[in-house]
Amino acid sequence: MTPSDSPKSAKTGTDKHKMRSAARLFAVQALFQMEQSDLTFDKVIVEFEDHRFGAVYEEDEMVEGEPKLFRSVVREAVNQQAKIDQMTDRALVAKWPIARIDPTLRALFRAAGAEFVLGKTPPKVVIVEFVDVAKAFFPDGKEAKFVNAVLDHIAREACPDAF
Repeated sequence: MTPSDSPKSAKTGTDKHKMRSAARLFAVQALFQMEQSDLTFDKVIVEFEDHRFGAVYEEDEMVEGEPKLFRSVVREAVNQQAKIDQMTDRALVAKWPIARIDPTLRALFRAAGAEFVLGKTPPKVVIVEFVDVAKAFFPDGKEAKFVNAVLDHIAREACPDAF
């Protein structure tokens, strides 16, 4: 461990931003995994924090996620799922309710919705961050534009005073 790796060393703003961005990506993955496996959020949180944060895959090291944000987004997404899903349904066209949406996008909308409900991050920042997450999952598709439109609608409903 080098001095810069020391737990006591101060994180730079860029490091904190990367950790928060990683926490959002991991939250989408965790919510997706929970839906596919019926695991509880406590078990998924432990798995991600113990085995995914900072893991090395094929010589690529994953960024450490910011645990507090990760936990709060996953828990809020689960606890407020009905409310978040209703806001998402209102943002989607009538023939495409959330149940028909790709499960990765559904997890993304739930994670972003949780951040809107928590109200600790400006909605425009949440939108930009989750559009970036969409680009990570769908690098060649139009999903990022779709995500931007849906999240803008949800944000305006969840946080009207921010616009």
